[in-house]
Amino acid sequence: MAETIRLLIVDDHPVVREGLRTFLGTVDGIEVVADASDGAEAIDLVAEHSPDVVLMDLSMPNVDGIEATKRIVEASPATKVIALTSFATDDKVFPAIRAGAAGYLLKETEPAELAEAIQKVHRGESILHPNIAARLMADVAAATPRAHRTDLTRRELEVLRLIAQGMSNRQIASELSVAEKTVKTHVSSVLSKLGVADRTQAALYAVQHGLAVPNN
Repeated sequence: MAETIRLLIVDDHPVVREGLRTFLGTVDGIEVVADASDGAEAIDLVAEHSPDVVLMDLSMPNVDGIEATKRIVEASPATKVIALTSFATDDKVFPAIRAGAAGYLLKETEPAELAEAIQKVHRGESILHPNIAARLMADVAAATPRAHRTDLTRRELEVLRLIAQGMSNRQIASELSVAEKTVKTHVSSVLSKLGVADRTQAALYAVQHGLAVPNN
């Protein structure tokens, strides 16, 4: 039997919270354990309910979503945060990812795609809205890639590239014809060497340094 994903919804608009709760509450494998109207309440509810995934609005009164994400990730590393917002601007995207968000989606995302994203993030994958991913790739194409760390091994660079493509550990293991346990070891080493907290930040590093696609 599949594990039920415990979900916390955070948004300062009651109609949005109710809409998300109504839809996601009907999705098999997802249980909405609580909802919050701002970041401060979200932090308290994470401590109380230990959700697996948090859907986090970014622009809220009191404690905003970026600060709440940072504090939640620090206090509860097992909890994955997905930024769900109307904003695709760099001043929102990059701070949210640096704060530890495992995904960044726009509120225009179709409900079924949102449910799928929750499941993917829970499995350890990284999620970026196509518009945001396209912008990041365009930025890379328009600029000279920064020099990347040279202490990553060739295999670790391969793993990093596949992380940037949104692959799970299982998919990477299949792609490279190695054991999933071996992939986990490589992923841990990559995160440690890059000094990042999670796969999403590693994926962003790969995009910024021109490592998201294979070398020709």
